[in-house]
Amino acid sequence: MRFRLDAAALAVLPCLFWSFVEARTTTRLPDLRGEFVRQCAPHMLDRWTRPEAICSCLHDHAAAMVEDADLREALLRGISETGVPTIETDWVPAPKRAEIGPTFTKIAKPALQCMFDPAN
Repeated sequence: MRFRLDAAALAVLPCLFWSFVEARTTTRLPDLRGEFVRQCAPHMLDRWTRPEAICSCLHDHAAAMVEDADLREALLRGISETGVPTIETDWVPAPKRAEIGPTFTKIAKPALQCMFDPAN
């Protein structure tokens, strides 16, 4: 009986340790949305009265329209660095550069919505 109890305890300990390590790992991950808003908002200060709302809206609505991860990352980088939706061709892999124009067409309406009425 003692052997079974010890074996069960040894089987449970790694699971508990792994859960503890996993919990600590997830608490250290940065909030990517918050970091985006922090970088984006200063560019919006002179142009808009609610820069955080506009940056949040651009992140959640305009950039969410872009399915391709490379194009979305480039778009978010452009917004956070300049305060306007922009994509530098160097930020996108060469085979996907032809998709930059259609990407802007896709995000035009939500981006304008964000800039002129970010509450909706």
